[in-house]
Amino acid sequence: MSQICVSLGRTRHSMVVAEHQALAQRGAELVELRLDWLSKAPDLGRLLTQRPTPVVITCRRPADGGRWKETEDKRQALLRQAIVSGVEYVDLEEEIATKIRRYGKTKRIVSYHNFSGTPNDLEERYGRMCELDADVIKVVTMAQSPRDNVRLLQLMEGAKIPTVAFCMGEFGLISRILCAKYGAPFSYATFNVDRVLAPGQISFDEMRNLYRYEQINAQTEVFGVLGDPIAHSYSPRIHNAAFRHDQRNAVYLPMRVPAEELDETLEAYSWLDVRGYSVTIPHKERAMRLANFRDDIVEDIGAANTLFRDNRNNWYAANTDLDAALSSIRMGLEMKGDSELAGKRVLLLGAGGVAKAIGQGVLRAGAALTVTNRTKQRGADLAQQLGCQFVAWENRGAAYVDVLVNCTPMGMYPHMNETPFQANWIREGTVVFDTIYNPESTLLLKEARERGCHCVSGLEMFVNQAAAQYQCFTRQAAPIDVMREALRKGISAVRSAD
Repeated sequence: MSQICVSLGRTRHSMVVAEHQALAQRGAELVELRLDWLSKAPDLGRLLTQRPTPVVITCRRPADGGRWKETEDKRQALLRQAIVSGVEYVDLEEEIATKIRRYGKTKRIVSYHNFSGTPNDLEERYGRMCELDADVIKVVTMAQSPRDNVRLLQLMEGAKIPTVAFCMGEFGLISRILCAKYGAPFSYATFNVDRVLAPGQISFDEMRNLYRYEQINAQTEVFGVLGDPIAHSYSPRIHNAAFRHDQRNAVYLPMRVPAEELDETLEAYSWLDVRGYSVTIPHKERAMRLANFRDDIVEDIGAANTLFRDNRNNWYAANTDLDAALSSIRMGLEMKGDSELAGKRVLLLGAGGVAKAIGQGVLRAGAALTVTNRTKQRGADLAQQLGCQFVAWENRGAAYVDVLVNCTPMGMYPHMNETPFQANWIREGTVVFDTIYNPESTLLLKEARERGCHCVSGLEMFVNQAAAQYQCFTRQAAPIDVMREALRKGISAVRSAD
């Protein structure tokens, strides 16, 4: 089982000691003490006496991303002192590994860091590091492309010396987590989200509770969400919560992939044996073309939000947005005792990908659709594609409708005082569906409720589309209540942090 090594970097000894104790109480089993962060000369006796967990002693130079301000001779002397003190691990850069001898039971981590990129000679460098009397080899580079993750993880496959290898930066998060799958003895996390010691580092709590790092092994199934940007995504929270509830050996990761690198990235990630992807902006149209098979909805809409593999490794493209949206609208109709969309007049606010999917869905259900959009030409183009009516944005309040659907970002956190539809335009009894899920109750929905409307939040659509994806991924029903609660908690946690 791979461990989480929590990096501690504080300017005062007292804070290092206090946070080390706090980490031990929270279940941390290995802690890295970054001596280069201390404002005064490191006092190893104070830091190591009665230490509550095994430690890694590290003292980084500025060239390696550290803060050491004294001479190199003093730094190396400090590392030798740590070894003589009997610390569990000491981190030695490859250039000094031959200058500092093995002594006692202290294990040697021979490390290489590159903050500018992943070098072409990475594999050759790793081979040289294997000759430096290491107990553990650590290789960390800055990912300039998602594909760099695969190069780092491949270093660990069949490694004769225990190896920790991952990428820094937003592209690199998946390798920080998946190094456990490929035999790393540990990976690194930070004390909390406000104390990041290296680009892309995540907190101990996220590593342990969100991604269940300590349960990842060679048999762990890998899933993820493809997008750019992707850091804001709540999908990892709800899918990982479902995996935990179902006791499934699987992990779901945010995978940032630029639009121009999608094909090459998915080809490289085939080495990771990823079993399924959620797909978001800007990849939905391109993703459908990469699948061996596509469902009818994907063909009609021209976009996929789900890619998954069968037992024969064929890729299937699906779109779970549409059914989730229609289910949400029908939920609102059921509130007024009528679940039938056929014949209803629907006003669609927005002309993006989600609006296109919902528009096609309500038309297929027999509804009469009108589209409006802030950018007139884009709205008119969508109406023409769908074969429905178009109304100018400034005239949207004059439309007499049974169902109002918001597909614009107006009212989304943090712009919660905005609304795409004035309250005095809303007719009593209208079904109002807002695809925004953060906040769950937008200003549009609040004002609609006050006017006696039947309201449905975008949270229901988001959870339902994710539940359908989960079923595609696992071939079993999703624990939808667990996913809904995970989303609500995730939204609340982000708001509290802000």
